[in-house]
Order: sequence, then C-alpha cells, then structure tokens
Amino acid sequence: MARRKVAIIGGGPAGLMAAEVLSEAGHAVTIYEAMPTAARKFLLAGKSGLNITHAESYPRFATRFGAASDRLRPALDAFTPDDVRAWAAGLGTETFVGSSGRVFPKTMKASPLLRAWLRRLEAQGATLLTRHRWIGFAEDGYLFETPDGRKVVHPDAALLALGGASWPRLGSDAAWVPWLDARGVEVRDFRPANCGFDVAWSETFRERFAGEPLKSVVASSEAGAFAGEFVVSRHGIVGSLVYAHAATLRDRLEGNGKATLTLDLAPGRTADRLRRDLARQDGKASFANRLRKGVGLEGVKAALLRELAPEASKADPERLAAAIKALPVPVLRPRPIAEAISSAGGIGLDQIDDRYMLKTVPGLFVAGEMLDWEAPTGGYLLTACLATGRAAARGIEAWL
Repeated sequence: MARRKVAIIGGGPAGLMAAEVLSEAGHAVTIYEAMPTAARKFLLAGKSGLNITHAESYPRFATRFGAASDRLRPALDAFTPDDVRAWAAGLGTETFVGSSGRVFPKTMKASPLLRAWLRRLEAQGATLLTRHRWIGFAEDGYLFETPDGRKVVHPDAALLALGGASWPRLGSDAAWVPWLDARGVEVRDFRPANCGFDVAWSETFRERFAGEPLKSVVASSEAGAFAGEFVVSRHGIVGSLVYAHAATLRDRLEGNGKATLTLDLAPGRTADRLRRDLARQDGKASFANRLRKGVGLEGVKAALLRELAPEASKADPERLAAAIKALPVPVLRPRPIAEAISSAGGIGLDQIDDRYMLKTVPGLFVAGEMLDWEAPTGGYLLTACLATGRAAARGIEAWL
C-alpha cells in the first residue's frame, strides 16, 4: 500500500489506537494534541486504578452500550476485552481481574502503559505534536493553533478523536461542535453520564456527613438493583453505585422532572427479620439505640434514615423496617457535565458510514467519545474508545 499522510486530531486512547494501526501499516501518521501531553484524561482515570476493560461474558459485555450497542458491535467484535488484555500485555502491562469483574493493570497505574504505548508509536514512525489545537477548517485543510502560530495541514485522510464534553480542563471541551455543524453533521447535545446528583440535604446533615461513604447498600432504579457504595457530598450523592443508575436518573429527570434512587440500607436481612429485631427493642430506648442494637444501623446510615424519612423514629417496627429496606432518595438534577466521568450525546451514529467516516465530509473519520454512545464505568468506556479508534483506522485504510 502506498504511504499516505494521515492526521490524527486528538491524542487520547481512540486517537492513539488509530495511530498505532495506521503507522504499523506504513502510513505517515501525525497526532495533533492540544494539551502539553497526550492522554491526560486516561492518566487521571488511572491514578486510582485503571479500569482497562471488564471480564464478564462477552455477550453480556456487548450489551452495555445502551441504544448504541448494535452499532458498536462490529468494532467491539474486532477488539474484544480479551484482545484489550492481550494488547496491554504486549506493551508490558499484565492485568488481573478484580472481585467486581473489572480488569486492572497489576501496577494499578496508567502511566507505564502509556509510556510504552508512546514508545511503540515513535518506533513505528508516528509523530506526536503537542500544543497543536485544531481550530476548524481552512483552505480545504485543517487549521491548527501551534506554538509557532497558525498552520494549515492537508492530509490524505484525517481522524477526529477529540472526546466528549466531560472534564474539559483535560482537553475534551467540545469546541469542535460548531465546525462540524457547519459541515452538515448532526451533533446531539452533550449530557453528563456517570455523574453525581444534587440532593436537597438539610444544612445539619450536609455539615456533618459530607464526604462520608455509604457502604454495603443496594441501590435500585429502573436500571435494576446493584450492590456497592457511594459517597454523600455537599451537593448530593456521588460514586460508582450512583454512576450505575446515572443514565436512568438523568433521563427520568429530563422526561418528567422527578427521579428517585431507592436504597436498601440492610441488604443482608429481610424486612421480616428487621421487623422482628426492631420489635424486641425497648420502646423507651432512643431511636439511635434501637437502630444500633436492633439492626446495626448507625452513623451516616442512621442519619440518612432520619434525613429522608423523618417520621421513621415514630413508626412501628413494620413501617420502620420497610423504610430501611426501601429508602427513597429524591434527586434534583445531575451534577455539571464538567464533573462527570463521561458524557452522552455527540455525533449521531447515523452520521457515519460503516468505516466511521462522516457521510457529509469525505476523508474525515471520527472515533471515541465524540460519538453518541454511553456506557457505565468499569472498563466499558475505555474498551469502546480503543475499539472505535481501531475500527476507524481500518476504515481509513479501506478508504485510502
């Protein structure tokens, strides 16, 4: 195949994966990254232990992308979670499966993997240009703001991998939306995904319990029932268990202005068992002592029950047990998208062909979180970014 010039605009996981495939095939690949270093969001996500993929059965894994699951399936089939682990191993990063099924590097860090990846790209001839920010189209090319002023590049093909709209301080600021809109590309409004929610805490509860983790609970919504933990924040609730319900809660709020997350504060015991244990308590004892001695609830769990079910202290054992097993947490609104782990919205999947090329802009391909799909945390987001970056690279090869 003849050596062609390919511009990869965006140096996150999707862009780097596309650059790997294309440079390995012998093309002249240049990666343009607006920030001083590549893959900043990837590095930040990896500080607390990088979820590189998930080890659940692949048929189940492939359904985790909501309405976009069928459209993403060919890309995921071509780069499955097992392929992700093998790819990481090839870069010297061995992985292991955690108790939740999430897959982590044994080092629990993203930086060794990224360093090895960038070395591979350099060895394959790919060029990384940092502080090169794409600022739109010009002269039938792509206009960049660089440390040496503005310049226009004219590649044979280009890939946009600029991320969505979450964590904009790390580079994914969605500044590209009006430029694609002007080219006839439908971009759906970005919305927070895997986000926290505001709750109308009383000032007393907020001051005393903000930052406290709520452990060993089950949270339920229309998304299902999941066990885990989350954190009470000054604004509301945040954490992995909340993120599992975030899309459902967000959509309910958008649909009718109301949404509720229901908590089981004592998942190890049935309501009948709780009722019997509470009934044995001295009726003259304080509410706090009845909860602590009868059902083991104290601290933030007991305070949450007081906060959200203030009549619980006066309730008979049966109604109190019911409140403990199904405590409603009314959420007011998602936290701002700048705080979200990821975003929903972006370029409609009907705007690209099977090669990930924009239908209205021949020679321009897109991948990663720019596209309108979402998934829960746990390795799904990163796997789909890598898979779509790889699929777009194969599309570029075919188009060239």
